[in-house]
Amino acid sequence: MLFIGLAGAVQAAPTILVYGDSLSAAYGIPRESGWVALLAQRLHTSSPAYQIVNASVSGETTAGGLTRLPVLLAAHRPKLAILALGANDGLRGLPLTHTARNLENMITLAEKQGSQVLLVGMQLPPNYGPAYTSKFQAMFSNVARKKKVRLVPFLLAGIGAQAERFQADGLHPTAQAQPVLLDNVWRELGPMLRLPK
Repeated sequence: MLFIGLAGAVQAAPTILVYGDSLSAAYGIPRESGWVALLAQRLHTSSPAYQIVNASVSGETTAGGLTRLPVLLAAHRPKLAILALGANDGLRGLPLTHTARNLENMITLAEKQGSQVLLVGMQLPPNYGPAYTSKFQAMFSNVARKKKVRLVPFLLAGIGAQAERFQADGLHPTAQAQPVLLDNVWRELGPMLRLPK
């Protein structure tokens, strides 16, 4: 877990909890190059000066995330939670009904604690078959609609077809691609924070 504090930030600074997997944990690149660290930099001059807590874990599934979340919510009491899980469920071919239920339950837990929630969607490579990939993609919008939360439709929008923006595994974006991920999140996050683009 990474706390991205700001020099001179007061203890009472509201917290944004980023709760994701390797795509948010800066897998394979310097931590300071990841989109979450770039978010902290962007918020450095904002008012209030938000504190970012990155609780993302590489390989995390929604089931694991649901298990860990109550302790994190109690410890950090975030004003806003960015929920960016589900990709590993899809890559493992897990039942989408279970994934959707886990996402819904995490949103409920966060909201009961007093957090706004921003859900971050994902898509799967085409080799998983059109039936599963289309249902997987639709799952995020369905959950967002049901729970009435804002949605980033696709974290990797704008780089998905550009092989040079991915590491050798073809799954994780390079450091150079991270500003695009941040911009994708910011389109929905900015209005929630009432900050300019």
